[in-house]
Amino acid sequence: MILLEANDLKLYIKDRLIIDIEHLMIQSRDCIGLVGRNGSGKTTLMELLAKKQIPDEGNVTLYANFVLLPQLKSTNTTKSGGEITQEYINRALAKKPDLLFADEPTTNLDTFHIEKLENQLKKWQGAIVIVSHDRAFLDSLSTKIWEIEDGMVHEYKGNYSDYLSQKELERRQQENAYEQYERKKKQLEEALILKEQKAVRATKAPKKVSPSEARITGAKPYFANKQKKLRKAAKAIETRLDKLEKVEKVKELPPVKMKLPNEESFKGRIVLRLKDVSGSIPNRLLWKETSFEVKGGDKLSIIGKNGSGKSTLIKKIMNKEDGISISPSVQIGYFSQNLDILNVNESILNNVQSTSTQDESFVRTVLARLRFFRDDVYKKVNVLSGGERVKVAFAKIFVSDINTLILDEPTNFLDIESVEELESLLQEYEGTVLLVSHDRRFIQSIGNRILSIENENIRVFDGTYEEFQQYTPAEKHNTVEDELLLLDTKISDVLSRLSIEPSDDLELEFQALIAEKNKLKKG
Repeated sequence: MILLEANDLKLYIKDRLIIDIEHLMIQSRDCIGLVGRNGSGKTTLMELLAKKQIPDEGNVTLYANFVLLPQLKSTNTTKSGGEITQEYINRALAKKPDLLFADEPTTNLDTFHIEKLENQLKKWQGAIVIVSHDRAFLDSLSTKIWEIEDGMVHEYKGNYSDYLSQKELERRQQENAYEQYERKKKQLEEALILKEQKAVRATKAPKKVSPSEARITGAKPYFANKQKKLRKAAKAIETRLDKLEKVEKVKELPPVKMKLPNEESFKGRIVLRLKDVSGSIPNRLLWKETSFEVKGGDKLSIIGKNGSGKSTLIKKIMNKEDGISISPSVQIGYFSQNLDILNVNESILNNVQSTSTQDESFVRTVLARLRFFRDDVYKKVNVLSGGERVKVAFAKIFVSDINTLILDEPTNFLDIESVEELESLLQEYEGTVLLVSHDRRFIQSIGNRILSIENENIRVFDGTYEEFQQYTPAEKHNTVEDELLLLDTKISDVLSRLSIEPSDDLELEFQALIAEKNKLKKG
């Protein structure tokens, strides 16, 4: 059953056409993920379909009752952002509309509540149009994807992963089309050169014909006629070249390989240690005493519900509070959506270069990976969107003289494409990353260790987010192998501490552990 139909929609802002859609249709049980870059018109299109805006041309026909869950939610309250979002969702679903428009419904929700919302919407009997930068959320729910670009909508069947597969197929087809275009262009250019060379030679009489014979046989008019035909053929080739449909080359972004400070004394060694550290806020315990270590090059994803203490943990590390030791080799760059580090009156390039020891070529490579191409880098920050400023702030920290990145919710306010750009840079980054995020796909792609804060306990898991979710602790059996493994861990720990802060006590502890290990081996 058709719930909504839109025809010949056009919307202008001043003289700029921002929505240009011939036909859209929503049917019952559709779950549509609406994707596109920041500023592409996702929210505008949703408001047009929900009749919150009037198009300059065309019409929207609704055959069902609907609810719009807006992106910007009222914050005139003492409740947390997550609580406000959840209230809006509950109110919208309670109305039981046939069609739900949801603009960034996962904003401020932690992973637990995102998954809870997923389950609610899976059971939903109506149709849904969702704007979201959460790819796992779109994968779980979407039956089709609408991609908005240059005001137009392209429809792809399936969920977000299916959409990516279809986009990759389009990319390969474009690559093939470009190769064919280049091949045909080269053939025509070579043919043109050959015809022009023959035309030049056609003005000369053959060597075997004497001047007197040429006069008698009328060689000059013959060769002039031949030259005319060759010129005409060359002109025809030129016309074919001009009419050859140009195919753009697919952009291949260069990889990023950067020299990190103290790389030799940093990689693979324990660089951060917490020993019996607890976390609390007034009148509430966040987590009990905990101990764990981080090695240089680790990518540690910090997860937990809102209010569990993730940001408190980050602040403790940044402030080097009691029980926390950080190797002198560590140089930290901290990113927390703080755009105060940017000078809005300076260009993107000047902002990013101002704290970097990397050369301009490398800085521009990083900016290109974040989709700031060529002259884009000379734009002043004050003309950029919020999402673009976030990317510039990240680039400024990323290329500065650091080897450890601490990222607190870095994907907020970014569209999916920007999240994927950020993701690819962090995958190639060889320094240490401590990442706080509720974006499950982002965590899965980046982290090789998981730190979970749950029920006032911190648990560190060696593996990806997917492995963490699937892990079932096995029953413990105290074997000699287990004890030896534990002793090896303790010995490694003491050796690492000796390399940072040598002392007689540590030396004695090291010798005692070695003796205990030898004794255990002998049985």
